[in-house]
Amino acid sequence: MGVKLEVFRMTIYLTFPVAMFWIANQAEWFEDYVIQRKRELWPPEKEDQPQELEDFKERIRKQREERLLRAAQQSS
Repeated sequence: MGVKLEVFRMTIYLTFPVAMFWIANQAEWFEDYVIQRKRELWPPEKEDQPQELEDFKERIRKQREERLLRAAQQSS
């Protein structure tokens, strides 16, 4: 019983890493699961997103300028 158990354990110890390596290196599996999951977590940018960012930057810049002008007028 002891030798058979050891042979079984050694088979499992050797088969598991080899099987995981083989599965992980399948191009179809990688494309189907990993790339798809990445796109779900981090979707590609929208076309109008850069414009929204520029608009936001412009609003912040204007607010900062107005604040500086008010501070300069009050100190004068």
